[in-house]
Parts: sequence; C-alpha cells; structure tokens
Amino acid sequence: MTPIVLIPGLLGTAELFAPQIAALWPYGPVTVANTLEGSTLAEIAASILASAPPRFALAGISMGGYLCFEILRQAPDRVLKLALIDTSALPDSPEQTAQRRAAVERSRAAGPDLDKLLAFAFTSFFHPSRRGDSELLGINLRMGLSLGIEVFARQQEAILARPDSRPILRTIFCPTVVLVGDSDPLTPPDRAREMAAVIPGARLVIIPECGHCSTLEQPEAVNRALIDWITA
Repeated sequence: MTPIVLIPGLLGTAELFAPQIAALWPYGPVTVANTLEGSTLAEIAASILASAPPRFALAGISMGGYLCFEILRQAPDRVLKLALIDTSALPDSPEQTAQRRAAVERSRAAGPDLDKLLAFAFTSFFHPSRRGDSELLGINLRMGLSLGIEVFARQQEAILARPDSRPILRTIFCPTVVLVGDSDPLTPPDRAREMAAVIPGARLVIIPECGHCSTLEQPEAVNRALIDWITA
C-alpha cells in the first residue's frame, strides 16, 4: 500500500482532512503533515520531508498545494502521486500581497473579536449554499482559533513570498489529479485548468456546488476523486 501525506492549508489542522483520512486509510497509511515548523515554504517543506515516508503519494489544499510544489523542488523522486486541491501555481500579485498583509493587521487588531473576523473571512470562501452551515463554520473557526494570530501571520508571509511554480509543471510526471470547487473564489477553476493542461497526463476534477474548502464542503465528491487517484 502507498503511504499518503496530506498537507492542510492556511490555518488548517488535521481536521481539514477528517473525511479524507477515513476514506483513504484502507489504501495506505495516512499522515497529515505538520505545517508549523519553519518560516518559509522551503523550511516548512523540508520539515515535512524529514518526517515523511521515503516515498509517498502527496495531496495538498490551498497553501498545502504551494507546499507540494516546494516538496517537488526539493525531492521530486520521493513523490509517487500528486493531488492539487483548490490551489494555484501562480505567485501572488501585488494586490494579493497587500490583501494578505492587511488581513494580518486586521487580525492583530481584532483582539477578542478575532472569532467574528475569522467567521466573516471563512464564510466568504464557502459556496453560497454553505454560508449558513454552522457546523462547517465551526470546524474552520476551531482550527483557526487553535492556531492563532502568530501562526496566521507566519504562514501568510511564507505564502506571499512563494515563487512562481508554473515552470515546474511540465516536469511533474507522477500521476496527478487537480481538484477545485466550481465556485472557489480564491483559486478559481481557471487556475486549475491551467495547471491540468500543462502537467503531463493530469486529470482535472471540478467539484460542483463547492467553494474553496472542498474537503469539508463536498467531502464525498472529494473522497471519490482521491480514491480514484490513489487506486489508479
């Protein structure tokens, strides 16, 4: 069986992949990577590689996808399969960089109202049909508040400094699936299409009625795609 390493996104913990852990464990040992070690994507990726199996299938969502690209830069021969979920190969634009830094400042200024600020941010990432889902919001709030402002700030700085990953897409020869929510406002389907068109043999899966948090918004559809990926 193939070991599977899952990498969560910004302010994400293992809970972000709870439905996928349950679905994938019959096909190989599943590990959720720790993204708390390091101040740059290169450092975080090196930390993940230090504790990962010798060779593994790799899946990452959002920031986790950026870390997948960094792992491929550092140790491409160790990655047997790749799943890129709600992510992008593009670097931040100047506008996105400014937005990230403004988000960090708002978070620092929020104080006891941090939960309200996070609730507003998280719900804007969900599909419109899920923005009133208290359970979905509660999971995201629990993850965000457990990690806190300093982790948020450090991860944002790592993200905005990431390199352009488009040049390495043509060098990815392991079986790859690119998944995205059809209504993802942060890394929209056109970004996924661009990646899937360049990565040799990549499969594109667009999850219906889904925003940026696909692993929790539409877990059954994501699970089906990942089971197909790991068993192919």
